[in-house]
Amino acid sequence: MNLLDIRNLTVTYPGGAQAVRGVDLSVAAGQKLGIAGESGCGKSTLALALLRLLPPGTKVGGEILLDGEDVLTMRWGRVRAVRWAGASIVFQGAMHSLNPVHRVGEQIAEPVLLHGRATPGAARRRAAELLEQVGLPAARAAAYPHELSGGQRQRVMIAMALACDPQLVVADEPTTALDVMIQAQILRLIERLVGEQNVALLMISHDLGVLADTCDRLAVMYAGRVVEEGPARTVHEDARHPYAEALSLAFPHIGDPASRFAPRGLPGDPPDPFALPPGCAFQPRCPVAVDACATEDQALREVVPGRRAACLHVPAPLPGPTAGSAETRSTA
Repeated sequence: MNLLDIRNLTVTYPGGAQAVRGVDLSVAAGQKLGIAGESGCGKSTLALALLRLLPPGTKVGGEILLDGEDVLTMRWGRVRAVRWAGASIVFQGAMHSLNPVHRVGEQIAEPVLLHGRATPGAARRRAAELLEQVGLPAARAAAYPHELSGGQRQRVMIAMALACDPQLVVADEPTTALDVMIQAQILRLIERLVGEQNVALLMISHDLGVLADTCDRLAVMYAGRVVEEGPARTVHEDARHPYAEALSLAFPHIGDPASRFAPRGLPGDPPDPFALPPGCAFQPRCPVAVDACATEDQALREVVPGRRAACLHVPAPLPGPTAGSAETRSTA
């Protein structure tokens, strides 16, 4: 059984904005799943839905099974018990997530105390241990958030996320505000800690290259839906959906002079979630769209075992024993 199973998840904000539309994803214990997409594609909404952190009035449908238990039908007391202990989140922008008037050691110890895991003295010692695990001196527990650098604050957030030994860690763009060198350090840190503690990781980013280097599998979202999913490196280097391909080509590939000297972008913006176009939502921006794309929405289908895409140009797998024996490239 998977640690996390997301089944037909839908999220509609007050006013009718369809932020997530029928998403199906799963994460096994110890597995690292990346979710990519532009701003406005539903990535962060998906992360917030996992622990019922969406604003009041938001309509959520489907199932979110965490270790077999549906988060959406839990009583509030059970939800509070699951947060931090069952699943935790590393939010984007640590300065906005940390309390500026409390020392960081107190904030790391807080979830340990709330869940009754230790006495106040033991919780402080746990905070010091966690700081050392994420590469900070234990003495930094006495610092306030403004006394730390951006990379140090992000390490504090990771320490908080691991404080109660969760089974799942959700990292929502944890390195967006950091420079390249610190970004690489934080990514290696997350990867190491997840591996050492056999924690499942759900990492969100707009950068396919980062996710391909960090995660086992990769799901690309557009207009609230997953349009491609498969092994992370394969999706990054051989995308089948035109949007996933455009997202990959928007970032230069290290060691590939062609991508460095001739970078490619994607014109236009994701559609307004209040007024999604008919048919395939990517059709207005798609360079290979045909007439049918404007009327026929495409569901995810397996191209080869373990690889799914939602595009009219992606051929169905061959029937019989030869299915999946060879991948046919998209006409995109």
